[in-house]
Amino acid sequence: MWTSLFATSRRNCGIAAAAFAAALLCASTALADGGPTAIDTGDTAWMLTSTALVLLMTLPGLALFYGGLVRAKNVLNVFMQCFVAAGAIGLIWIAVGYSLAFSGPGDFVGNLDKAFMNGITPDSIGANTMTPPRGIPEYVFVMFQAMFAIITPALILGAVAERMKFSAFLAFISLWLIFVYCPLAYMVWGGGWIFKAGGIDFAGGMVVHMSSGTSALIAALMVGKRKGFGREPMPPHSVPLCLIGAGLLWVGWFGFNAGSALSASGLAALAFLNTSTATSAAVMTWVGIEWILRGKPTALGAATAAVAGLVAITPACGNVSPMGSIAVGFGVSVICYCAVTYLKPVGGYDDSLDAFGVHGVGGAWGALASGLFCATYGTPAEASHAQQVLIQLKGIGFTAVFAPAMSFAILLVLRFAFGSLRVSEEEEFEGLDLSAHSESAYSIGGGATLGGHGGHGAEGAAELAPAHH
Repeated sequence: MWTSLFATSRRNCGIAAAAFAAALLCASTALADGGPTAIDTGDTAWMLTSTALVLLMTLPGLALFYGGLVRAKNVLNVFMQCFVAAGAIGLIWIAVGYSLAFSGPGDFVGNLDKAFMNGITPDSIGANTMTPPRGIPEYVFVMFQAMFAIITPALILGAVAERMKFSAFLAFISLWLIFVYCPLAYMVWGGGWIFKAGGIDFAGGMVVHMSSGTSALIAALMVGKRKGFGREPMPPHSVPLCLIGAGLLWVGWFGFNAGSALSASGLAALAFLNTSTATSAAVMTWVGIEWILRGKPTALGAATAAVAGLVAITPACGNVSPMGSIAVGFGVSVICYCAVTYLKPVGGYDDSLDAFGVHGVGGAWGALASGLFCATYGTPAEASHAQQVLIQLKGIGFTAVFAPAMSFAILLVLRFAFGSLRVSEEEEFEGLDLSAHSESAYSIGGGATLGGHGGHGAEGAAELAPAHH
């Protein structure tokens, strides 16, 4: 049975290497001779569903996951950051983002040929990953990729939660999308140099998780630590909310990964299977580590493990066998557990919700594991594992330098523009729900409180809150 599954994965993964990336390149207009001439309704239905599932990951999945991890006086601010990411990035993507990521002949970034949806109509057809390719509407592809663009900068808020100015955060993610995300998406998926080198990144280990995770570390360092960090307990105020969010992320991730096949096909089935299998392996590995080292497994650990497993399998889900996905899940729990439990205290940085420890570190492991455990390879002519690992390392190394360097530059400009990236001490003490939004998530009298009054609800609950790791 395993031999059959592995052989099937090799056949399907051959599509992932060349046809998937080629589909991204030609998903613009009706294709010429030999291309799809009609929309495939089955593939289109799956892609519409996948697009909705990816939005579910941000709203409400990520909002609940991160919201449960912060203190009660800051939970609405986290929800607002996720909502504003969906709003601002959704507009920027249509205006210039999609064009920069998926048009043009260069090596590092696209052009503005498709800015403001120029030249794209309801009749525009792009290719998917089938052989021969079948047609899907380009509008569907635009929106599917928009959901990726929305969640990626939203992940960064996990490192700066509870102290970054809302206005500065909004400006940062807007600029970050244009100068970090779009170039990386083009380099990996749009025909840039990482794609040409044969790099494997099926659904975004480098583009989504490494870029956001490493940028999050820079943001945490530049914004500074929360007041009282390391001296006062800062436990999450609602572990149940965190677990609900993690569960929704798990569900939505099927659209994220299996949808990246751009088809209702065997390749989508492989990505679907690998996504859940790797996550299961990650959860059980993390639970086992805590049981051995701490004597008891924790719900927070299980939720963190689930997200880490989903992160790691993202780049590899279309290129590894089911047994390979188990290895990916096992490895990410060991590595990310060490990152959040040992590396963060040694480094002394305040990565509030472990955006770097889970997404940055886990994304790098997943990108590397895509080469270590690949059933087929990124290049059309199959290379050795060693050659593919070298290709992966080049992409990992570039992302690990490019994303943080650009983030540092953007934050420097914003620090000058805003005077400070963080709220005042008084606003931080009061809580960002009240100071930034004049609302409180929890009130003894019931309902939200306006005008900065009723802090007893948020701050009182915060007194009882638990911490992340």
